[in-house]
Amino acid sequence: MQLSRFQWHPQTQAYAGLALVEGASDAPRAHISPHPLPQALADLRTTLGSPTAFCVSDTPQRAINRLHDTEFATLTGGTSGQPKVIARSQLSWIHNFNTNAKQFAYAPSDSIAVLGGLGHSLALYGLLEGVHLGMKTHALGTLSRPRQLDALTRHECTILYATPSQLRLLPASRPLQQVRLIFCGGGALNTAVRAHIAQLCPNASLHVFYGAAETSFVTLGDVQTPDGSVGRPYPQVEVDIRNQDHTGTGTIWVRSPYLFDRYLQGESPHTHRDGDWVTVGEQGWLDPKGYLFLRGRAGRIVNIADETIYLDQLETQIAEVCGLPLCVLLPRRDALRGHSLIAVLEGPPDDTRHASIVTQCRHNNLHAPREVAFLDLLPLLPSGKPDLQRIAQLIGNTS
Repeated sequence: MQLSRFQWHPQTQAYAGLALVEGASDAPRAHISPHPLPQALADLRTTLGSPTAFCVSDTPQRAINRLHDTEFATLTGGTSGQPKVIARSQLSWIHNFNTNAKQFAYAPSDSIAVLGGLGHSLALYGLLEGVHLGMKTHALGTLSRPRQLDALTRHECTILYATPSQLRLLPASRPLQQVRLIFCGGGALNTAVRAHIAQLCPNASLHVFYGAAETSFVTLGDVQTPDGSVGRPYPQVEVDIRNQDHTGTGTIWVRSPYLFDRYLQGESPHTHRDGDWVTVGEQGWLDPKGYLFLRGRAGRIVNIADETIYLDQLETQIAEVCGLPLCVLLPRRDALRGHSLIAVLEGPPDDTRHASIVTQCRHNNLHAPREVAFLDLLPLLPSGKPDLQRIAQLIGNTS
C-alpha cells in the first residue's frame, strides 16, 4: 500500500551531528525550526505520519495554514532573491524515495548523510528519505567541515546528499572509503571539484543531478554522461525543450510525478504551467541521445554587444579553463555594450591571477570579465550556493 504521508520508520536511527536523537516532541508541529538541530529532529519524529502539514524553516511561515493535511512546504534556494515558499504533496517525494531505493539498491546497512541545513530542500529531502525508509540518517549541517568528516568516518556513512560547494569544502586528508553513492545537486561540477571528490570518496558512484525545489529530480548523471551535461531524464520524468533558437537552446519544460503543487508565498515570473507540464525558466538543450545540457536560468541571462550570455554556463566554463574551484559572475550595465562582467573569486587580491583569467578566457573564445574582484570567502546561502546579492553588496556592484 502506497503511503500518502511521510513516516518516521520504526527502524530509523537519526543523528544530529554526532549525537543519536531518541526523544520526540509532545505534539506535532506545523512550523519546525531547523535550530537547534536535535529539537528539529524530535519535532519531525512526532509530526511525520500525523495529519499536520508542516514546514521546516528558520522563521514561521503564515501560509502554512493553507496547506492540505497530506502536503508540506519547503523553500526555494533564494540564490538571487528572497526564497519562495512552495507547497507540494508528501507523496511527490515518497515517489522519489522509492525510485532511489530501487534504482540504487538501498540496503539495511546503508546510512544517509546530509551536509546542509534542513531549511534547504536538498538537505531536507535527503533526511526525509532516510527516516522514511528506515535507514541510519545523519544531519551534519551544524558541524564544521573537519567535524563533518569525523562524523562521516565514525558512522561509516555510505550515501551523501550535498552541493558542489559543500563537497569541495570537505577536507580530503582522510578519504571516506565507505561512501558508495553521492547525490550532488545545486550547481555544476568542474574538473577541479570532481578531482577533489574522487580523492575524498574514491569508491563512490557520483551522480550529479539537475532539479529545483519546484521540480525535484529532473535529470541524473553518471560515469557515461558527456562532459558539460547534467544527465538524462530521471525515471518517470519527461523533458521537452520549447521555443528553441538556431542552436537548439530553448526553455526546459518538465512533466513527472515529482512536481510541486503551487507557490504559497512569493511568485516567480519564470515559472509557468501548461497542463501537466512545468517550467522554472531554465534554458538548455538535448543532444540526440537525450542528454540535457544547461545554459542557465532565465534571470541570469544578459546581453553583451548584441550577444546573449548565459552567466551560469560562463561561470562553469571560466572555472574549468582557469582551474578555479568557483567563479561568480556579476553583470554591470554598460551604455555601449549593454553589460560588462565582473568575476568574483575567493582569495586575496592578485593582479597576476586577474591577468591570467582574462588571457585564458580570450584564448578559449570566452567572454572575458572586464573586472576581477576578490573576497576572502565567498558568502554562501544555506543551500550551499553563492549568495549573489551579498556578493554584489560586498564588491559595491549595485547595477
